Amino acid sequence: MSEKSNEKIRERPKTAVFAYSEIGCVCLEELFSLGANVAAVFTHEDDPNEEIWFRSVRDIASAHGVTPEVGAKPGADAARILKDLGVELIFSFYYRAIIPEEALNAATLGAYNLHGALLPKYRGRACVNWAVLNGETETGATLHVMTKHADRGDIVDREAVPIAFEDTALDVFMKVAEASRLIIRRSLFNIEAGNALRTPQDESLATAFGRRRPEDGVIDWNKRAVEVYNQVRALTHPFPGAFTFIDGEKYFIWRARITDDTAHHSNNSKMEPGSVISRAPFLIAASDGLVEVLSWQLDGREERSSF
Repeated sequence: MSEKSNEKIRERPKTAVFAYSEIGCVCLEELFSLGANVAAVFTHEDDPNEEIWFRSVRDIASAHGVTPEVGAKPGADAARILKDLGVELIFSFYYRAIIPEEALNAATLGAYNLHGALLPKYRGRACVNWAVLNGETETGATLHVMTKHADRGDIVDREAVPIAFEDTALDVFMKVAEASRLIIRRSLFNIEAGNALRTPQDESLATAFGRRRPEDGVIDWNKRAVEVYNQVRALTHPFPGAFTFIDGEKYFIWRARITDDTAHHSNNSKMEPGSVISRAPFLIAASDGLVEVLSWQLDGREERSSF
C-alpha cells in the first residue's frame, strides 16, 4: 500500500472491531476493503470443544497489520486501550461477550452491532438456528446502535435473505454473512460521517430466544414431522446435532426428510411417536406422519447412511 493510501486511511475515524465467527471475518474484511482506519481488533480464543468451521478473525487482522487482543471477554483495560488509541467508532460483529459500557462510551461516533436476524425479531443468541428450527422462510442481518440493552438499539440498516425448505442452518448462516457484507458496504461512510439514519425498533414486534446448548438437541417425536425435520436441519453439521434414543442408544440424526411412505404408514395406522417403523428405509414416527432418517451416527461411532 502506498504512503498516500496510508495517509487517507489515517484521516478516517479510528475504529475498533470486536469480532468472531464467519460474520466477524466477512465484516472485518469489508472494513479493510473499504479503507477503514481499523486501529484495534478484539476477538476470542477458539473453544476446543466446539467444531470450528469458520475462518479466523485473528488471522485476518494480523494479515492487515493489526495485532488483535485475544481473550474470552474484553479485559478491564479495554476502555483504556480504546481511549489511548483515540478510537471514535466501534463495531461488534458476532462477538460473544458483553462489551463494557465504559468502552462503548469511548467512541464519539457511536458503537454498532451486526445481528444475524431481522430485528426486532429474533433477539438473542443462535438466531439463525432458531429461525430454521421454527420453519421461517426469511431472516437476514441488522446493523443497529449498541446500548446497554442487547439487540434493542436503533436500526441503521437491514438486509433480508430467504430460507429455502432444504436449507440447513449453515446454508442460511452463509447467506446472512453476505447480507452483512452488503450492509457494511452501504452504511460505513454514512456512519463515519455521523449522518447515518436511525430507526427505533418496534417493541410490539419483538421476539427473543435464548442460547442453545448441545443437550437442547433432543428430538420430541410428539411434534409434527415438519418440526422434527426443521430441528434436524437447524442443528446438523457443523452444529452439535439433533438426537434421539433408540433401544437405549443415542443416535445423532444429521439428515432427514418427511416421507409419505404409504405402505409403511397404512400398516402402522396407530404409530406411537418415536417408534422405529422400518430400518430400510429408516423410518421413525412423529405425531402426524413419518420422518425418514438419511444420515445418522451412534454416539461415539462413525456417521452412516445405511444399516
